Amino acid sequence: MKIFYKKQYFGTNNKVNRDKWLEKTLSKISPGARILDAGAGELQYKKYCSHLNYVSQDFCRYEGKGNGKGLQAGEWNTSKVDILSDIISIPEKDASFDAILCVEVFEHLPDPIKAINEFARLLKSGGYLILTAPFCSLTHFAPYHFYSGFNRYFFDYHLEKAGFEIVKVTPNGNWFSYLAQEIRRIPFVANQYASKKVSLFTKLIIVILLLILGRIEKNDTNSSEFLCFGYHCLARKI
Repeated sequence: MKIFYKKQYFGTNNKVNRDKWLEKTLSKISPGARILDAGAGELQYKKYCSHLNYVSQDFCRYEGKGNGKGLQAGEWNTSKVDILSDIISIPEKDASFDAILCVEVFEHLPDPIKAINEFARLLKSGGYLILTAPFCSLTHFAPYHFYSGFNRYFFDYHLEKAGFEIVKVTPNGNWFSYLAQEIRRIPFVANQYASKKVSLFTKLIIVILLLILGRIEKNDTNSSEFLCFGYHCLARKI
């Protein structure tokens, strides 16, 4: 049961899905294109940009511990970032990038709409914005966590208003996989916030719940419109 509980895939595919989508999407950007990784952090997606002229940006204030609340990284190294600046005021000329990448950053911005406008300024006409953001997220990297998530209609409205044409907005996961993710988190939350380690019986119940959710999820029609991990958005500047 221990092996099943730790290694069962269902409910653990949030980042896996996102990484696969990013790798596929970035591979289609023309070789040599100048791309900005906005809010790049530890440059974890630079590996998908080896065919591109990669430039990273971050505000470089988060160091891993934050204010100690919620989920923290522990260690966070931004020493390799190219541009240290506020994401809404990046010291580059207008239309200086062919593509902009921004991955799971918007929830950490006091004003994500200003970031969209800055991206529009920096992108060449016809350039691509590759953007992901959570639909629902727990407190993490506090105090730099300002939004719990974004619905797809946020992108529809604000990207169009800023002069972008949406190519595609893809949901990541669905209600069942999101619920499975949080059920898996029960032992951590119980230990962290209730000072109690879960019993073997509780772990068994968790496994049963995951099995039930997994079976139901096979017949899912479109529960992602109700709740999902987040959205993967590809847009083009008009």
